[in-house]
Amino acid sequence: MIEKIDKKVLLSTLWLFALLNYAYADLFNLFFTPGIQEEAIALTGGSQAAVLVFAALMETAIVMVLFSRILRYKLDRILNIVFGLFHSGFVAWSMFPESTMYYVFFAVIEIVTTLIIVKIAWQWKEQED
Repeated sequence: MIEKIDKKVLLSTLWLFALLNYAYADLFNLFFTPGIQEEAIALTGGSQAAVLVFAALMETAIVMVLFSRILRYKLDRILNIVFGLFHSGFVAWSMFPESTMYYVFFAVIEIVTTLIIVKIAWQWKEQED
C-alpha cells in the first residue's frame, strides 16, 4: 500500500521526474535526429536572446524542484499550477508539426507528469501540510 506522502515532497519529486524526461528527450534528439542543431539554430535565428528564453523555460522546471519544498503553501500551490500548465502546453506545442516516436513517448510522459502536478496543487488544501 502507498503511504501518504507530504505534498511538498511529492511535487518536488514529480518536477525532478519531469526534468529527467526533458533531459533524456533532448539527448535522444541530439543523438538520433540528424540536423537537429541546424533546426535549433534556424528556430532561434542564432539569437542568444532566443536561446536564453529556452534556458529560462527549463530553469522554471529546475527551480520548481527547490521551490516545491521551501515556499509557503499559497505561493507554492500557485507556482505549481502555473508552471505545470505552462510546461504541459509548451511540450504539447513542441510536438508539432512532426515528431519522432520516441519524442512523442517522452512528451506524453512529460505532459501527464506536469498535469498530475497541476491536479495535486489544485486539490491541495492548506491544512494537509
